[in-house]
Amino acid sequence: MSPPIRQGFWREAFALHGSVTPHVIPFVLTFGLIASAICGLAWWIEQAFQVPIALEVAPFEIAGAALGLLLVLRTNAGYDRWWEARKLWGGIVNQSRNLVISALAYGPANTEWRENIVRWTAVFSHVTRNNLRGEPIAPEVVALIGQKDADQIASANHSPSFVALKLGLLLREACDQSNMDRLSFIQVDRERALLIDHIGACERILKTPLPLVYSIKIRRFIVLFLLTLPFALLHRTSNDWLVPMITMLVAYPLISLDQIGIELQNPFSAANLSHLPLDEISANIERNLLGVLKARANI
Repeated sequence: MSPPIRQGFWREAFALHGSVTPHVIPFVLTFGLIASAICGLAWWIEQAFQVPIALEVAPFEIAGAALGLLLVLRTNAGYDRWWEARKLWGGIVNQSRNLVISALAYGPANTEWRENIVRWTAVFSHVTRNNLRGEPIAPEVVALIGQKDADQIASANHSPSFVALKLGLLLREACDQSNMDRLSFIQVDRERALLIDHIGACERILKTPLPLVYSIKIRRFIVLFLLTLPFALLHRTSNDWLVPMITMLVAYPLISLDQIGIELQNPFSAANLSHLPLDEISANIERNLLGVLKARANI
């Protein structure tokens, strides 16, 4: 899997693809319209009743700093989840390679057994990806092991566990029928067990999002801050009708940081921005394992 290609400063600064901007612009415009309505209402009240409407700026400076800190902490928490998920998938890559290399080095010389252990190990990453995303069994699985076995995986309660069981049975077969060394069996089976550890950790990330109360309070704070900000900006600009523009300029980074935190919560979903490239990782594992099988046949 090749690293993502960077587009340069200006292209990334104005890029829409992969950005939260399309998601937050409607909210930013809404706060701009609300600020315009507040300006219009304030102007009417001042004209009708000669009563100036304005709030002090100082409380907003303190509240803005606190709000920014909360949003940064939330974004960091989301990134920690994303990075942990990437490390776990790095472990799946390593364990898959280790399992196949050890199995081919210490396992039986039977060609059919070798092909089965490699193909079922490659299936694990595809099935794990489908399981985390709530997707049906991928076509790659059918291509590797056939429709009949793919249907069995699809009917299993937990498809990665079914694949891990199949791998365990293949290793047991190598021990019972081909006299695979017991120490080698223990080593290879440890790699298989680690695959289940990794999928379990991924499921923990998937099923334990950041606390809802945290999200509610931050968004409530954002709304309160942006709804009252126009009152603090009135009469502090050369023209009060600049207030909606300033409000939108403040709203954009605040709402963007909030949305980034949401996007990073689930690093597996293809619907989220900057999700992990699980399709590419799984395809890379498959290529690597089939390459090891081919190399072993030539030794």
